[in-house]
Amino acid sequence: MPCLPVTRSSAGLALGEPAAGGAGAARAVGEGHSAPQSGRQPNAVSRTKARSRCLVGIVVLGLAGGTSVRAQDPAQYGLHLSEDELRSVAGRVRAGRSLQPDSWPDGARVAVMLSFDVDNDTISIRRGDPSIGAMSQGEYGARVGLRRVVDLMDRHEIPASFFIPAVSLILAPDMVDVIQASGRHEFGVHGWIHELNTALDAETERELVSRALDYLEQATGTRPVGYRAPSWNFSPNTLSIIRGLGFLYDSSLMSDDRPYELLADGEPTGMVELPVEWILDDAPLMNPRGSTYTPPRELLQVYLDEFDKAYEEGTMFLLTTHPHIIGHRSRIIILEELIAHIQATGDVWFATHQQVAEYVKARAGM
Repeated sequence: MPCLPVTRSSAGLALGEPAAGGAGAARAVGEGHSAPQSGRQPNAVSRTKARSRCLVGIVVLGLAGGTSVRAQDPAQYGLHLSEDELRSVAGRVRAGRSLQPDSWPDGARVAVMLSFDVDNDTISIRRGDPSIGAMSQGEYGARVGLRRVVDLMDRHEIPASFFIPAVSLILAPDMVDVIQASGRHEFGVHGWIHELNTALDAETERELVSRALDYLEQATGTRPVGYRAPSWNFSPNTLSIIRGLGFLYDSSLMSDDRPYELLADGEPTGMVELPVEWILDDAPLMNPRGSTYTPPRELLQVYLDEFDKAYEEGTMFLLTTHPHIIGHRSRIIILEELIAHIQATGDVWFATHQQVAEYVKARAGM
């Protein structure tokens, strides 16, 4: 029984996944999730044993600080680092000062950002093993899911941010008109073909991000200011690349529940980070590669609790979903119920990532 992917590692692997090579080639969470396999299913005892093995593996890897499976060799690299070396490794990209403002626009108590990663079938194609079945799941995002999502946003007059691999637009260019029709949504860069940045050298990563940025500007008529690393796979070079290309903000990292400034080797960068979190991503729980799906209403309760706590604290709520996942009928319903709950609460600011990044940066005097 396969483990449910839990997190992306620094090398683009999901914890609990084997390293690249052979039949167990590594995939990041959110990539290539397959439906439950047909045929003989494991019994309850074997499922329990499998889950126990998965849990042990996850705990061990978690104690290792989220390093990649590939790095778990007998030498255990980190054991041999000096204190200065430990600080250097951990400090390449780090959270700096909080950018949580003392107030949100119009007296709102919480900022709400709804984002959609429009991956569609880019991951299958990028891997070089484009399964027709897998690509059809991705095509659902462009053909049905996106329209359902945009219709929901527009009926409630809510702005949203759409992070799109350039290849998704190449394959389904009509998505631009769907997203742009209301004039309230934001386009963000999500790589060229949903590449894994940590597998690339700096020159290649820079070329792909630059090419994606230029393509989205050409396709949409507006140059994006936001970046989200594909698979949230942030390499040691990513920050310097997106700074050099003039991005306003990143939304790939997880050091806080509030906006913050990114540090590079301990130095402030002026780059706003709008943090994400696996708890607030639909992919690991509603589209896993294993055989266990989280019922939509169980996931809705997580989202409700996360929002309610953000409201209590007066901070921000950022949700990441995917049109080919959340856009299915039984799932779009929970998104609509979440929106209804947020609107009924009142004193909220629905905003794009760009709007929030601009606001917190200005309030911080950056």
